[in-house]
Parts: sequence; C-alpha cells; structure tokens
Amino acid sequence: MSYPDPRYFGEQGEVSATFRPADTAPDFVSRGSSRGATTAYHYLSTTASTGGEYGLYRVDMGPESGGPATHFHRAMSESFFILSGTMRLFDGRRWVDATSGDYLYVPVGGLHAFRNESGEPASMLMLFAPGAPREEYFEGLTELAGLTEEERAEFFIRHDSFFI
Repeated sequence: MSYPDPRYFGEQGEVSATFRPADTAPDFVSRGSSRGATTAYHYLSTTASTGGEYGLYRVDMGPESGGPATHFHRAMSESFFILSGTMRLFDGRRWVDATSGDYLYVPVGGLHAFRNESGEPASMLMLFAPGAPREEYFEGLTELAGLTEEERAEFFIRHDSFFI
C-alpha cells in the first residue's frame, strides 16, 4: 500500500486547523421514547468540514438508550470507539459489551447495530468514511413517527441505511 496522491501543493503549509473544546455544547440532542433517555450528538468533523473525506461524531447516550436495528451501508464504512460506559455492539455475528477503549470497524456492507442497554450513560466516537451528511440523518430520526411507510423507506435509502 502507498500513500494517496498529494492534494496540497503549497510549500509552507497553511493555518487551517480547527479546535473544538471538550465542553462545547452538543450540536443536536434527541429525546428517545425509551424512558425519556436522551442522545447528544457532537458534530466534530462533518462531511462539509472535511471536504467529504470522513465524518466524526461523539455520541453520548443516556441510560438504556435504544439504537438502530441491524443494518448495513452501501457507500461508507462505520467505526465505533467507546469513550466511556458500556455500549452493546453487534458485529454481524454476535452482540458484545464494549467498554472504554474498545473499537469496532464495520466495512462497507457489514452488518452492525448498537445500543446502550446499561443503566448508565455511555459515550462513543462514530467515524464514517468517506464522509456523508449524517447530521441530516441524526436530526431526521426524530421525525420518523410522522412519516408514511414510503417516506420512511425513502429516508433510509437517502441516508444509506439498509435494515434487515
């Protein structure tokens, strides 16, 4: 394997990094139906801010927060890195209790699911590569109940989420 072709051709580098303090408020918070549990989404790097390279999100799930059922993506891989708490991750074969420092990589087409079944909060990083507008997906989930079956199906197809 070799490095990708260069995309920056300057001689001196440039000042272009962005810093986000840990205490920055979440970009989006949803309240789930499961005992009022909340999920907070921190949009660390979006497809817009990375030019489509990747999307990186910190997801803080309240105790006993549900997650998506088993699904796959056709256009992107997804990775999970557990920061704190215990997250249930499905790797296509089995459910595992993932804790701080555990990591799951799901290649394009790989079956996966996640949820927080513990009685404690959990936090993880989610990485999508290449980037996709996942912010629209996260925020749109709160509107699913008001959609018709056809609209719901179109929403999931538009957001590269195929449930089995």
